[in-house]
Amino acid sequence: MKYISTRGESSPVSSAEAIKMGIAPDGGLFVPHKQPKAGSLEALINLSYPELARTIMAPYLESFSEAQIAESAQKAYNPQKFAAPDIAPLHQADEKRHFLELWHGPTCAFKDMALQVLPHLLRAAMMNTNETADALVLTATSGDTGTAALEGFRDVPGTRIIVFYPEEGVSETQKRQMITQEGKNVHVIAVKGNFDDAQNGVKAIFSHQGVREKVNARGYNFSSANSINWGRLVPQIVYYFRAYLDICRRGLINAPTPINFVVPTGNFGNILAAYYAMQMGLPVNRLICAANSNNVLTEFINTGSYDRRKNFVRTISPSMDILISSNLERLLFELTEQDAAKTSRWMEDLKETGNYTIDSKTAHALQEIFWSDYADDAETMATIRSIFDKHNYLIDTHTAVATAVFKKYLSATGDDTHTVIISTASPFKFNRSVAQSLLERQQVEGKSDFELLQTLEEKTGLPVPPGLKNLETKPILHHSTVNKDSMAEAVLEALNED
Repeated sequence: MKYISTRGESSPVSSAEAIKMGIAPDGGLFVPHKQPKAGSLEALINLSYPELARTIMAPYLESFSEAQIAESAQKAYNPQKFAAPDIAPLHQADEKRHFLELWHGPTCAFKDMALQVLPHLLRAAMMNTNETADALVLTATSGDTGTAALEGFRDVPGTRIIVFYPEEGVSETQKRQMITQEGKNVHVIAVKGNFDDAQNGVKAIFSHQGVREKVNARGYNFSSANSINWGRLVPQIVYYFRAYLDICRRGLINAPTPINFVVPTGNFGNILAAYYAMQMGLPVNRLICAANSNNVLTEFINTGSYDRRKNFVRTISPSMDILISSNLERLLFELTEQDAAKTSRWMEDLKETGNYTIDSKTAHALQEIFWSDYADDAETMATIRSIFDKHNYLIDTHTAVATAVFKKYLSATGDDTHTVIISTASPFKFNRSVAQSLLERQQVEGKSDFELLQTLEEKTGLPVPPGLKNLETKPILHHSTVNKDSMAEAVLEALNED
């Protein structure tokens, strides 16, 4: 299987080359030139998570050996990495509503599901392409990608990782996880700006020939751990199959009965993985895209017009505080039957004018699959409280956005299909907002985020996850802050420190 660029100006490459490069030379995103099928669902139902990961990923990774894929999956999904034996356990809230918990990995967020396996795939990709240079992984984060990528790549031979995060755009817990990150090959740099500034800066570095040449001269080639890298996206397809198979295994449905997925998303990568699962043959009724007050995706799905010129809103679901959803480019390419000219034109319009409008045929295809709404902070907090009171189940702010949007979907459609809500982070990772949702003001005011971990533990009877314990006592190892226009210089300076 070859990988082609959504912009159509780059030559097709193997899966190993696509993962190694991260982004196509023409600035587009790599996608498979054809969509594989998963085959019989019955044959998958009793597989362990590593076995399922190997089976689902293998058709996309034809330039990797079966042993490499199996080894990567086993190294990623094991009891040393994930606290839950099932890796991604499914919690049934009521008769037809389920929460897929994707936050039992080392950094307590769903990004671990992909970023524990990506470093192993990247090393294999370098081996399979006879690469002699080390990989320099550049990543922009709205919070969770950074912590998961740093932990995943920590001290992995042949790699170095630099993570940029918005200085005021992540939670205190997320920030502390990053700036205390150990590892001889990791760098963490704050950017004066929001996530889109950091993400645009990373994209600009990738496409800057002069910076690339200087990096190459130091013995590195660029790669990415963001979901623009296909190696980040393909592992995420796996857990949609796992959720469906778990519902079947419990006798609640029989294949091929379709179900819904509700996905809180800002950059569109997580819900795009659900779309690719659907294309592989997973029975899906609707994909419900849940946004927060930065609701560019909701407006786009409902109108066919994308406009990043909205006022940026800092919310209590910061990993979704995004106005430029990079992975939407892949979906547009697929919905237009891989029309690179159309996709490129829309992306150029977005860059030049800040908005674009898709044609009616593409908009219809989009709305046949996706439904969307958004929830503001007040709705998010009310949902956290409601779910805890009714079900004695604690959710984080991003999962609460999805839950609130699902309630709106039910009201609008009356659809009683079995539905899986994607739970993307431990509630302890966003403890201040969760605590404010559940507790009286005087129980929260004056306490640090780290004191609130203990308060939440006492209130709920749930243990603080190991990855979040004692963060406040760890030494701060990363102190750099740069302007958004100085990110390229920061990369070169980081390499000069070696």
